[in-house]
Amino acid sequence: MSNSLKIVKYSFYDTFRSSWAILYFLFFLLITGGLFYFSADFSQSIPSLLNVILFIVPLVSIVFGTIYYYNSREFALLLMTQPMKRFQLFLGQYLGLSSSLALSFVAGTSVVFVFFGADPDAIPLLVMLLGSGIFLTFIFTAIAFAVSIHHDDRTKGFGVSILIWLFALVIYDGIFLVILFVFEDYPLENVAIAMTMLNPVDLSRIMVLLNLETAALMGYTGAVFNKFFGTTKGVLISVLVQVAWVILPLFIYLRKAKNKDF
Repeated sequence: MSNSLKIVKYSFYDTFRSSWAILYFLFFLLITGGLFYFSADFSQSIPSLLNVILFIVPLVSIVFGTIYYYNSREFALLLMTQPMKRFQLFLGQYLGLSSSLALSFVAGTSVVFVFFGADPDAIPLLVMLLGSGIFLTFIFTAIAFAVSIHHDDRTKGFGVSILIWLFALVIYDGIFLVILFVFEDYPLENVAIAMTMLNPVDLSRIMVLLNLETAALMGYTGAVFNKFFGTTKGVLISVLVQVAWVILPLFIYLRKAKNKDF
């Protein structure tokens, strides 16, 4: 077994057995079960579950990623004294943590649908919902690691990570709306699509909402988004953008780890 796989396996089991991962699993189990039980309709519970996922998954990923990096820094320094490449060590820690969080999220959400027996026609929508949550887990964990390795001070690292989460969840949408309001007399369809892709949270929200019956209530905006994101080409581009959102912060993190004087 290569060094990378050993690190991935250790980080995965270390995280998966922690109280964080168990609480994360139980949270989505209870939330999904409650929404499904009280609505008794898959299509009605999805928008509420989507809002929970868009809020909680990035928050837990970036907070726990930051905590994990600082708590495992001494262990990483010890491993660097061994004949092991830094790339293997830091990539292994990232993949182990991300995989563990993603599995806790998927298991907590999926068990309910298996238990209640979800409509087979709704499985593609469930897969898209879970896929969005998995992408957000890998993206915000990579951002947490990239921020943490640039700040040796733990408090500063936490502050920057939380600020990025707030920007993606709240501030970015405010800037988006201001631009649409100020330049309302100009054609902004392509700008709106581009700005949606620049925020992984908004991109996940649009991709799921366009596959719901409520998409018809989005009016002209929904029609513009559906014209692009509703096509095979649009879906493919959206997936590639999500992959790029994983690779970019991960590349920054690994590049910094390679050259950093610990």
